[in-house]
Amino acid sequence: MHQALRSRTVFRPAAGAPAAPGPRPHPQHVRSLIDADALRVLHRAARVLLADLPDLTDRLVAALQDQEPAYRAAVTSDPAATWQEVHRSLRHSVASLIDPRGSRDAARRCSWKIGATRAEQGLPLDALLHAFRLGGSLVWQGLIDETCRTAPEDVRLLVHIAADVWNFVDEHCTLVADAYRQVERQLAWRRENRLRVLAGALLDGASRIADLPETAQALDLPEEGRYVVVAVTAGCPSDGAGARAAHGRGRRVYWHTGVEVDYGIVLLGEDESEIGGGNEGGSGSRDVGSPCSTAAVPPASGSARTGISTAVSGLAAVGDARRLADVALDMCPRTGGTIRLTEHLPAALVVSTPDLGTALVERVLGPLSGLEPADEAVLLDTLATWLACDGSAQRAGERLYCHRNTVLNRLRRYEQLTGRSLSRPADLVEISLALTARGLRAR
Repeated sequence: MHQALRSRTVFRPAAGAPAAPGPRPHPQHVRSLIDADALRVLHRAARVLLADLPDLTDRLVAALQDQEPAYRAAVTSDPAATWQEVHRSLRHSVASLIDPRGSRDAARRCSWKIGATRAEQGLPLDALLHAFRLGGSLVWQGLIDETCRTAPEDVRLLVHIAADVWNFVDEHCTLVADAYRQVERQLAWRRENRLRVLAGALLDGASRIADLPETAQALDLPEEGRYVVVAVTAGCPSDGAGARAAHGRGRRVYWHTGVEVDYGIVLLGEDESEIGGGNEGGSGSRDVGSPCSTAAVPPASGSARTGISTAVSGLAAVGDARRLADVALDMCPRTGGTIRLTEHLPAALVVSTPDLGTALVERVLGPLSGLEPADEAVLLDTLATWLACDGSAQRAGERLYCHRNTVLNRLRRYEQLTGRSLSRPADLVEISLALTARGLRAR
């Protein structure tokens, strides 16, 4: 325990100042005598407490069991360890009353260790601080009881050291709280780091089967279930936060924050095949679903770009879903939007194999490269619009602001230049994929 007695300041009038009215202060030697007598009384009572420390420990443990539910559980689970902890703390505290200078450091180390250990065990900090204050009360009452028993006339002297005893209790409560919070922060960091490692391995497809139960518990997600992975990136943090909130609302989801992309592992409901099916934001169903279009659902928040994988079964398949979410994200326009892979599977095939996509563009659209750039662009735009309109020259003409016969003439010209037939299904598939690959490559 630290210095039980503090230096006392004796009133002295400033030089040249008039004498203060009232009685003169006691001489310094009178105060020193009182301090010395108080120390003598304190040391005498403290030695008795130290000699009877096991009984004092029993009483404090009983008080903790009676008044503090958290310690009641600790005593029940490991009574010997709890008793030894209380005994050590009391021994250092009472010894500090007798020899403050020689015992202070050991007492501080003891309190710090108790705070750190109890934080690791998960004992509430309030319960721990209550235990220290309860111990301080028990020691103070013991000093008074012992003095009343042996020298009742000396009890009044204990008043002079009361503040120091309670300052000691406050100091060690602060030590315990500091140690507790430091360890608590370390434990939280370790838990968060472990969580990131487990989630990262899951998203990378590197999780061991043996780790899946721990991962499921840590992420609070069932090991068996249907999942999609949402990949979100945004130039502005608030846009990214808005997109995460929009795609995770009402669902169980764990977000893994990355350097450039954040990944959400989203648990689907029993009747869900994907997140938010349909085409919100006014995006036409034919444009979104057509094989030659990668039109994205307008962004839920600002410039955020979002890619959503197809559904997979079980946490073990989340790595596959993450790769599919990356494919969807790559298809997202740079201006922002949401791409659901289920609505763009043909385009996803092209994105997943860029070399084959390039070869397909050269084979199917290469013959047009000899035209003037403006002429080539007109033919390609007409072809893409006609496909988006399900082969309707009338609707394509309305979109392009030209007559349907103009659309048909341009389509015939394409067939003549490439040798392909728009009435042949195999050629239509290749043309659609080639247009998709060309559009993605141009981004």
